[in-house]
This record gives sequence, structure tokens and C-alpha cells, in this order.
Amino acid sequence: MARPLRIEYDGAVYHITARGNERRPIFKDNEDRFLFFNIMNQVKKKYNWLCHTYCLMNNHYHLLIETPDGNLSHGMRQLNGVYTQVFNKKHKRVGHVFQGRYKAILIQTKQSF
Repeated sequence: MARPLRIEYDGAVYHITARGNERRPIFKDNEDRFLFFNIMNQVKKKYNWLCHTYCLMNNHYHLLIETPDGNLSHGMRQLNGVYTQVFNKKHKRVGHVFQGRYKAILIQTKQSF
């Protein structure tokens, strides 16, 4: 069964979540959180994203992202992919850090009407 297509358009706002594989921690310490923030800042600049808010839990994260250029999938591939590489290298591990695909719920804004 094919995955459903993501709805992407200029100016869309999404509630994004990603959880650790087997519900394991994706942030083991504050240094991991700073690494994530640094990667997130690079992604924001490269893809012209606006991050309205965030919440970093031990085994998952929440982001509220606006994509002025309608490029959510490209940025998320960069964010989760690079973070996985850095996390695995730091903790001397291999394999998945995140469980499945990230969740992206489209948020209706006043501009969406």
C-alpha cells in the first residue's frame, strides 16, 4: 500500500512530531538537544522555514513549522537524516533513531480560508 502524499504548499503551517524508534530516547542529554537545535537552525536557513514553537521531549519532539516555500519534505529529510547521523556517531551506534515517518498535521490558518 502506497504512502499517502503529503500536502505541501507555500505558506503552509504544520504540527510536526517524530518519535524515537521503539519509543527510545532521541535526546540522551542536553548536548543532544543543542545538536538538534544547531541542525534545525541550518535547516531553517536553507529552506526558509519559520519555527513558531517547539517542544523537545526525551523520546520525541513537536515543532510548529511554517514553510513559505512549500518544501516540508525536503527540510524534514535533512533535519531527521543529519540528526540521525550525528546522534549515531556520537553514541557509537547504528540504525534508525526515529520510528517510521514523521507526522505532519496541516494547521488551518486565517490565510487558509
